[in-house]
Amino acid sequence: MIIAQGLSGLPADMKPSVATVGVFDGVHVGHQMLLRRVVELARARDAKAVVVTFDRHPLELLNPKIAPQLITTLRQRASVFEELGIDVLLVLRFDENFRQFPAEDFIHRVLVAALGAVHLVVGANFRFGHGGTGTVEMLRQLGAEYGFDVDVFTLLEGSVGDDAVSSSLIRRQIADGQVERVAEELGRPFRLEGHVVKGAGRGRALGIPTANLELPPKMILPKVGVYAGWMEHEGERHPAVINVGYNPTFEDRSTPIVEVHVLEFDADLYGKVVGVEFTHRLRDELKFPDAESMMKEIRVDIAKARELLGVGH
Repeated sequence: MIIAQGLSGLPADMKPSVATVGVFDGVHVGHQMLLRRVVELARARDAKAVVVTFDRHPLELLNPKIAPQLITTLRQRASVFEELGIDVLLVLRFDENFRQFPAEDFIHRVLVAALGAVHLVVGANFRFGHGGTGTVEMLRQLGAEYGFDVDVFTLLEGSVGDDAVSSSLIRRQIADGQVERVAEELGRPFRLEGHVVKGAGRGRALGIPTANLELPPKMILPKVGVYAGWMEHEGERHPAVINVGYNPTFEDRSTPIVEVHVLEFDADLYGKVVGVEFTHRLRDELKFPDAESMMKEIRVDIAKARELLGVGH
C-alpha cells in the first residue's frame, strides 16, 4: 500500500480510483465492510482502491472541546487498511486552510482531478467541505456531472448484536473496560502502541518486572484496572498482565500509566516500540497495605491470565 502525504505524494498512475473519505478511527467491523466494498468495486473496475483520511481528527480544529480521544493511531489504521486490500492511503493535512475548502472544490480538486474517482463509497451521514455543506446529495449531483457513481453505506450493515457499531460506542466501552466486547466490534483486540520507558524499577526489585509505556497523545485508555492480554514486539506475541492505573500502593499520581508484565520474557525493551493487546479484564486497581499483599494478588492475576490466554505455567 502506498501512503501519500498530501496530493503531491500521489503516484503518477493514480487514476482511475474507487475512493472513500473519513477518519475511520478504530477501523471497526462496520468500517471494514465499507472498505471491503471499496476494494471489491476497485477490482471490478480495474481501479485503485483509495482511502482519503486526515492527519488529525477534524474536531481537534473544528471544536477542540469535544474532540474525541483516539482508538487507533494513523499508523495502526494504515496497517488495517493494507490488510483489507487498500492500494493507496492519501493523508491530507487538516489545517485552517483545509477547513475553509469549499465542498465543490474538494470534489473537483481531490476526488476528480487528483484521484480520478469513478466510484465513491461513503457513510450515510457523510459531510465534507467548509461548514459541512457537502452532502451525499451533492456528491450524487456532481457525480452525474463528473462521471463518478456513489454508494451510500449504513453502519447498521456492520452491526454486532443489537447496536450499530460506531467509534463513539467503542470509545465508551473502552472507557468502561469492556475489552471483550470491544474486540468483537473491532474484529481484533483493542491495542495500544508506545515506547518502553524507565519506571521506578519497583516491579523488577519485587521479582515481577514491568515495561512502562509512553503513549502517543490523545489515545484513549481502558478503564483503570488489571487486564490479561498480549505484548507484541518485532512480530512476536507474548502473554502479559497489564495494569492501567495510578499505582496507589506506592505513588500519588495525577495521571494513569500503563505497565505491562510479560510472562516468560526477560529481554531488554527500554526504548523499543511495543504493542499491547487487551483481551480480558481481570479486576479493578486496588490499594494494598503493603508490598507483600500486592504481590499475593498479582500472583493470582498471573494465574488467571495464564488460564484465560491458554498458556501453561
